[in-house]
Amino acid sequence: MSVVFAGLTPHPPLLIPEIGHKDRDSISLTDQAMVKLASYLFNQKPDVLVMISPHGPVFSDAIAILHKPVLHGDFGQFGASQVSFEEELDMDFISEIETEASKLDVMVALMGKREWKQYHIDGNLDHGILVPLYYFREMGLTAPLVPITIGMLPYEDLYRFGAMLAKVSNKLGKKIAIVASGDLSHRLTPQAPAGYNPHGKEFDHFLIKSLNNYDIDSLFEVDSKLIEKAGECGYRPVIMMLGALDGLAVESEVISYEGPFGVGYCVTAFKPTGEKIPSKIDSIYEKRAEKIKGIQKQEHPLVRLAREAIINYVNGEKIKFPVDLSSEMEQRAGVFVSIKKHGQLRGCIGTTAATRKNVAEEVVQNAISASSEDPRFFPIEKDELEDLTISVDVLGEPEPITGLKDLDPICYGVIVRQGYKSGLLLPDLEGINTAEEQVEIAKRKAGIIGEENIQLFRFEVKRYH
Repeated sequence: MSVVFAGLTPHPPLLIPEIGHKDRDSISLTDQAMVKLASYLFNQKPDVLVMISPHGPVFSDAIAILHKPVLHGDFGQFGASQVSFEEELDMDFISEIETEASKLDVMVALMGKREWKQYHIDGNLDHGILVPLYYFREMGLTAPLVPITIGMLPYEDLYRFGAMLAKVSNKLGKKIAIVASGDLSHRLTPQAPAGYNPHGKEFDHFLIKSLNNYDIDSLFEVDSKLIEKAGECGYRPVIMMLGALDGLAVESEVISYEGPFGVGYCVTAFKPTGEKIPSKIDSIYEKRAEKIKGIQKQEHPLVRLAREAIINYVNGEKIKFPVDLSSEMEQRAGVFVSIKKHGQLRGCIGTTAATRKNVAEEVVQNAISASSEDPRFFPIEKDELEDLTISVDVLGEPEPITGLKDLDPICYGVIVRQGYKSGLLLPDLEGINTAEEQVEIAKRKAGIIGEENIQLFRFEVKRYH
């Protein structure tokens, strides 16, 4: 077998004795579970230790791998620089990953000294790697390391990347262990570091059940909003790790789970039995395509108009307007068109007030702009059209407000003005949970500094899917 062991570990630095001191008593269950998992791992005698962290350099379109024969890491940022590591990397394995990933059209960013300078990173191992590695090295495991950082790619692509790691190990004739480092919800209690959200516990219970049952399908069917509300950092590492087990029968064991500081810590072991089972790769892509088609079939006429405008524009065809306008299309209002590809933003452009004869024309123009002029993205290409989901926000009239107490980031969008500078943020956006966050992001978008002479406005939107 190529993959001889896989595991999920949390990474609270408090687990390190020189950092946690007496606070370690509060996570003794996790500490004991980490020792147990480390013993499982040691007994499998892997040739290579592949570790997946969410806290290294993260790219929207690539998976990063630190790339230097020997890497340093320590806990200096947590007041324990004396706890340090000098880790040998398996450079042949990393080179082969880059080769095989290119065949899948998955971008791998090898992060050597030049890239460290380019992206302003120190090139050291992050605590997502170091915390579990502490236990593995204490247990006596000496296998060289392959440190991988998640990318913000679609989950299906991350799973397929994981499966490719098993292919590389077979090709090189090396036994590998895959460890996903990640905490679960950071929002379990009012005292939690990311604030409280009641859906945090729901997410943790869902994930633990799925892992315990080795239920891969459920992980690709979960509502993306539940993942976002949980405020987790372990979901993508888990998906990549499970991909490496694709086609293998596995005995899974949730060794422990606790959340004493408002963050979910789960330790789980996965032991391949040697039995082969059908691969999930084709089916998860088929289900994704079916889901997108289902969404597109139920699109509101405004969204369908935006889609047709994008398709015609990308294909160089004449833009067609509907002959009979609906009531939503006849009014005049500002409009934002948002385009996503597999859950990730692909373009968003809008107008804060009416600039065209009606909403229909506003939608068409902003849909074209979102697909081709958003400075954050390359223009949309023909081979992407089938994978897009679109939403259209029609803005209500903005009204002045006196302060944050008049805002609700779920119900209202916000406009922040300071002189000639103006920044707008739509309501109900992923990752925006408070009015303070909403205003700060709107200020950054506008380049507004300070608090003097700031005017706040709120507005409602009608969002169409």
